[in-house]
Amino acid sequence: MHASTTDLLNEIEQFSFHQSSDLDAFKNLFLGKKGKIAVLFEKLKDLPVEERKAFGAEVNRLKDVAQQKWTVFQQQTELLLDQDDQQKDFDFTLPDVPGRSGSRHPISLVKTEIVQVFERLGFNLALGPEIEDDWHNFTALNFPADHPAREMQDTFFISRSPDIALRTHTSSVQIRTMERLKPPIRSIAPGRVFRNEAISARAHCLFHQVEGFYIDRGVSFKDLKDTLYHFCKELFFKEIEIRFRPSFFPFTEPSAEMDITCLLCKGKGCNVCKQSGWVEIGGAGMIHPEVMRNCGIDPDEFTGFAFGMGIERITMLKYQIKDLRLFTENDVRFLNQFQAVT
Repeated sequence: MHASTTDLLNEIEQFSFHQSSDLDAFKNLFLGKKGKIAVLFEKLKDLPVEERKAFGAEVNRLKDVAQQKWTVFQQQTELLLDQDDQQKDFDFTLPDVPGRSGSRHPISLVKTEIVQVFERLGFNLALGPEIEDDWHNFTALNFPADHPAREMQDTFFISRSPDIALRTHTSSVQIRTMERLKPPIRSIAPGRVFRNEAISARAHCLFHQVEGFYIDRGVSFKDLKDTLYHFCKELFFKEIEIRFRPSFFPFTEPSAEMDITCLLCKGKGCNVCKQSGWVEIGGAGMIHPEVMRNCGIDPDEFTGFAFGMGIERITMLKYQIKDLRLFTENDVRFLNQFQAVT
């Protein structure tokens, strides 16, 4: 490198900026029409032809270094000036503007409340994947190979695979927990589930369930009923009426569906309860012995109960909502009615 360009490079790198006026000083000293870099360009015509190319490249490099250094400091100076202007324009004597808290989704509110009720009863929180295999979603739960739930009209299969699908219920979490833990087991599993259903005021293809189950020696159907009675009284109010109706599920025996008084019409009959005065909120029963065996638990030694409830249905009753589609439309006017985040 030529001695003159080396000296000038050192001078550029050692130049320090302390105030905005240094911008003009730097530009005039190095980048101006009469600056030191311009003087070096003038020397090109006096050099031998064979030296001009190398010397010109060195001078251009100096110019680039100087220009970059000047640009960086200019940007820093402008940022500081903008901040000063903002502070000068702001009136610190103005009163504070109160912040507006956001709202929690009603499904989240009710899901949290449901979990808290069961946690006070000794249930632990359990979670599982939303994309499930056939074993955890169907086979281990004692679904026959020809069960209608396996067909495409009920289940969203992944890439046309008959073995991988979006889970149709949170009962798959029950299977995974039973495979992983030994009795006694007492767990609650809330989560999203998916079914290939038409969307209406009463149904949706995406909704939320909460699965609960308890396995130990001597667990009875009375324990199941007492647990669900306590849950309903805690979540709604003490005077609510509850009834159990015989039903059938592949994974429980005996099985029952649980109804509560329709809180929209107070039991008088409406379109939500189909004029019956009752609304089903979930199914329950004693865990089928075959399900226990599938998970490596001896049904001769242990018994257990399981239940599943729709969180949307409970939320509709709790907040007097008549159209299930409101939960997924994200209408701010609807969402702002619920409890703010604290």
